[in-house]
Amino acid sequence: MTIKIYTVEKVKKDNFYDIILDYKKMISRFATIKDISLFSKEIAKSQTIGEIEAKRSYTKAFIPYLGNFNIALDPNGKEMDSFEFASLLKDKNEVSFFIGGAYGFEKEFLNRCNTKVSLSRLTMGHKIAKLVLYEQIYRAFTILHNHPYHK
Repeated sequence: MTIKIYTVEKVKKDNFYDIILDYKKMISRFATIKDISLFSKEIAKSQTIGEIEAKRSYTKAFIPYLGNFNIALDPNGKEMDSFEFASLLKDKNEVSFFIGGAYGFEKEFLNRCNTKVSLSRLTMGHKIAKLVLYEQIYRAFTILHNHPYHK
């Protein structure tokens, strides 16, 4: 299985980066995982103009990367427990996760995804949301493989 996580962010090697690397190593026992940042000058400029322009730039950046099964992280997405989340990954060859920028996604992009998932009703910083996603992906694989981590 291949999991791809697409984000709109400037990658910085900080404590979050190190923890995510640890999760990537643990996940690699179960699947190939790729972390792709699509931050560009166009996105940076659009974010200074406003919400509509920013969302449009995220859509433009993400659409070429839509894969076989696409999951957008969205505050209005489905809330689920870890077992339901694990079932999203079950029997898939490839799953692509999309974490939008500061303004979220356009409806057009959300409609092109297979599902929308909310990690929480709380607002989280980008790096925290990404870290929670990595932890939940690892937890999902431990559930699917009956590994004791999830208990």
